[in-house]
Amino acid sequence: MTDVMLREAAERRARILAAIASAARSARRDPSDVTLIAISKTRSVEQIEPLIVAGQRDFGESRVQETQAKWPALRDRYPDLRLHLIGRLQSNKATEAVDLFDTIHSVDRLSLLDALANAAIKANRFPSVYVQVNIGDERQKGGIGLADLPAFIDQVRATPLALAGLMAIPPLGPEPGPYFALLAKLARRHGATGLSMGMSSDYSAAVMLGATAVRVGTAMFEDANA
Repeated sequence: MTDVMLREAAERRARILAAIASAARSARRDPSDVTLIAISKTRSVEQIEPLIVAGQRDFGESRVQETQAKWPALRDRYPDLRLHLIGRLQSNKATEAVDLFDTIHSVDRLSLLDALANAAIKANRFPSVYVQVNIGDERQKGGIGLADLPAFIDQVRATPLALAGLMAIPPLGPEPGPYFALLAKLARRHGATGLSMGMSSDYSAAVMLGATAVRVGTAMFEDANA
C-alpha cells in the first residue's frame, strides 16, 4: 500500500462525501443521516485497504464465497468494519450470510426470510435486513412486488431480524428520480425508516429524495479522469 494509493483513495472518498453532503443540504437533511457503502465486490484486499485507512467503514459485497475469502483478515485488523450484502442471496447460504454480514439489503422472498431468521436464532447473531422492492415491476429482477409489499413487511417484523428499511434498484434507462420518490413514499406508508438506494451514477439524486444508504462502487475505487 503506497502513499499514492492512500492519497488517491482518500481523495475519491472525500469527493463522494462532499457530494452527499451537498445533496443532503439541498434537501434540508443532515448529511450524517446518509451512510456511504463502498461496493467492494470484485475488488482485491489491496484495493480495499487504502479506503479503510482513509476512514471508510461500510463495505458491500454480493457473494458469500468472495466475502469469506477476503474479509476475515481485514476484520481482524479493523474490527469496527461493517459488511453489507447487496447481492441476491440463495436460501442455502443463509447460515454463512448471518455469520458474515451486519446488514442484508436483498431480502425478497419468504423462503429466504425464514432461512435467515432460523440461522440468526441458531447463531444468536441478528443482522438487520432491507426488503428489496421490485420498484420498476421488472420480470428479470428480484424484489417484492408492490402489491405484496405490505404483507411481506409484516412477515419481516414478525421475525427477530430488525427491519432496516426498503431497498430498490431502478430500471436502467429512465430517470431514477421517480422510482426513488416512490420507494420513499412506500417507506413512509409502512413506517420504514431506512432507504437503500442510489449507486455511483445517481447517488446524489437518491440522497435528495431520502436515501439513508447509498451503494457506491466504481466512483470509490476508480479515478473519474483515469
